[in-house]
Amino acid sequence: MGSMDDLAEALRGRLIEHARAGGSEAGDVRAQVRGLVDSEAPALTESERAGLCERVLRLAGGLGPLEPLLADPLVDEVMVNGPDHVYVERRGKVVPTAVCFSSESDLTHAIERILAPLGRRVDEASPMCDARLADGSRVNVVVRPLSLVGPCLTIRRFRREGYSLRDLVGNGTLPTAAAELLALAVAGRASILVSGGTGSGKTTTLNALSGAIPAGERVVTIEDAAELSLRQEHVVRLESRPANLEGRGEVTIRRLVVNALRMRPDRIVVGEVRGPEALDLLQALNTGHDGSLSTVHANSPEDALRRLETLALMAGVGLPHAAVREQVAGALDLVVHQARRPDGSRQVVSICEVTRVAGGAATRELMRGEEVIAAREGSLARRLQGIRGDGPSQAAAAE
Repeated sequence: MGSMDDLAEALRGRLIEHARAGGSEAGDVRAQVRGLVDSEAPALTESERAGLCERVLRLAGGLGPLEPLLADPLVDEVMVNGPDHVYVERRGKVVPTAVCFSSESDLTHAIERILAPLGRRVDEASPMCDARLADGSRVNVVVRPLSLVGPCLTIRRFRREGYSLRDLVGNGTLPTAAAELLALAVAGRASILVSGGTGSGKTTTLNALSGAIPAGERVVTIEDAAELSLRQEHVVRLESRPANLEGRGEVTIRRLVVNALRMRPDRIVVGEVRGPEALDLLQALNTGHDGSLSTVHANSPEDALRRLETLALMAGVGLPHAAVREQVAGALDLVVHQARRPDGSRQVVSICEVTRVAGGAATRELMRGEEVIAAREGSLARRLQGIRGDGPSQAAAAE
């Protein structure tokens, strides 16, 4: 037997392989390490085995130089571009840090410590990985040969208690009148699409909007990586699953949307529409499942509608483009567009009503600066009129 450090490193490798094989359970790492040490090093004394357990736990847990960054409540995202370059996002701004790893191997071990308890791995055969930590934080890893700078690790922090509409008003994301309009629209079962670029705060706004859903409704959420934190009690959370190393077992967002329709939902909340599931969502919204919420990447409300059409056509069922346009026009009531400002702040820059025109769907702006323009006719106007008597209580619920 070599030194204790060599033995601890070997046992750490065994522990990682055990986790990759699906044999680990959350919260049981210490017991696994103790069982491994007892079986592999029975000749050691009790004190030596206890010390070896601590060595293995130090190697198998913790993220080394990243731990102070992840302990900082102001850090929203950690970005590691190889062992020598680590950046963080604080208050919407990406800044470099003095943190670095001693070697590429050290960074690789840190990535393994993140992925192993989740039963995931990255290597040359599978050089990309998306995962979710126990606290809900989203993790993305890209390694060689796809990454030319060495292993790249991105951790997007998870906020346990999502922002409310009142919080968004307080931090300048949207004006009070707009928050009141959106609260009434959600309570009135308007179907809302939140659009914007990467990092513009779409999911945060979606989460805030969900606060206006009445408490007695059954909500089914569908996400790639579960980030939403709804306050209602009757919430069913679904999360997609990638294929395993053999290329089997994948469960797509599209399959989850189809399955959600069989779960008797009052509302369907899709974290982000990015593929052919757009068609199934449009069909659901056109067949009685109104009041649903989702997000999409787009540069403007008009682009959001066009992108939804494009994604629906990706389903490959042979629908004419005109039919898809009609589906979009009938499915949505509002598009909320959000942008990230140069100073790092996020702001709702446009709220548009979706209207039906001869060519399909069009938009009519309802927010100009701090002013909100009333919806005068159409589906949205009827929904707001029907709920306006309960508006204050619904707006309070959203806060």
